[in-house]
Amino acid sequence: MNFSLLICTYMRPKAIIQLLESVNKQTLYPNDIIIIDGSTNRDTEIILKDKAFKNLSYYKVEADNRGLTKQRNFGITHVGNTIDVVCFLDDDVVLEPHYFEQLLSTYKAHPEALAVGGYITNEIDWQKQTTENDTNYFYYDGWQRKEPLRFKIRRLFGVLPDVPPGFMPTFSNGRSVSFLPPSGKVYPVEQIMGGVSSYKKEVFDTLNFSTYFEGYGLYEDADFSLRIAKQGMLYINTAAQLAHHHEPSGRPNKFSYGKMVIRNGWYVWRVKYSNPKFKARFKWHVIAILLTKVRLLNVITTANKKEAFTESLGRIVGWFSLFFNPPKHN
Repeated sequence: MNFSLLICTYMRPKAIIQLLESVNKQTLYPNDIIIIDGSTNRDTEIILKDKAFKNLSYYKVEADNRGLTKQRNFGITHVGNTIDVVCFLDDDVVLEPHYFEQLLSTYKAHPEALAVGGYITNEIDWQKQTTENDTNYFYYDGWQRKEPLRFKIRRLFGVLPDVPPGFMPTFSNGRSVSFLPPSGKVYPVEQIMGGVSSYKKEVFDTLNFSTYFEGYGLYEDADFSLRIAKQGMLYINTAAQLAHHHEPSGRPNKFSYGKMVIRNGWYVWRVKYSNPKFKARFKWHVIAILLTKVRLLNVITTANKKEAFTESLGRIVGWFSLFFNPPKHN
């Protein structure tokens, strides 16, 4: 299969070089690498000129095309007609050598797939299952990981997700694909992470990334995935592995991030459930309040007290804004 790699970047010249060096070591190399740079300086452009990467095209965009979803839509217009699959990567990831080989093999094993996500290995400590029925752990497919505090608290209030990881409950706030274990298996999902994603090129004949998500674009990947899931199947291949290094540059301030968590989370929930029942609405708000309180608790329990407080304040402002200015779908 012919495939393109599309990387949207913003003010991260060193990180993107690390990524491209890991692409150079791939057992399966992209037919095209398209860099869409929204930086407000020339550092990324200059550093790329000093390096030679095969099949690479570089585009610098100005303010009208700057922002994750806008840059992705701009990049899609530069994908060639012979391409079968378009892969997206965040600019701060580093690939294992077989990443693309494993990712593309999923489309051959599951020809009905419209999208396939890769698997991040360096964020969660998974172990083969050695215990059972211990609420300090989450169990899945013979593996276990520590249960985060937010889910322990949700268990106490009876608002745990009632669907597998990668799927959205009627009240939203499900378990992300990070709750799928590193088993090497392929799992069906309805949400994949945009920074480690791939899509059949035909998907873009009818869909594009929503411009509701400006700038950083928190949850834009969930929005796009859920709209694809209405048309066909999505999968995560846990053998298509990479590391995510969370480069701090180019991220929004914590107050803005907190508002995004609430408002963008509400927006994505309504992508799948446009008119949820009262019980689902009630649970959504209960979870939003609980998670805000958990984040406020971090003011006491973590060293980054200012970040925890400003993000919590953003969440509170975002929650109140839903009642007089809810997000509107495109």
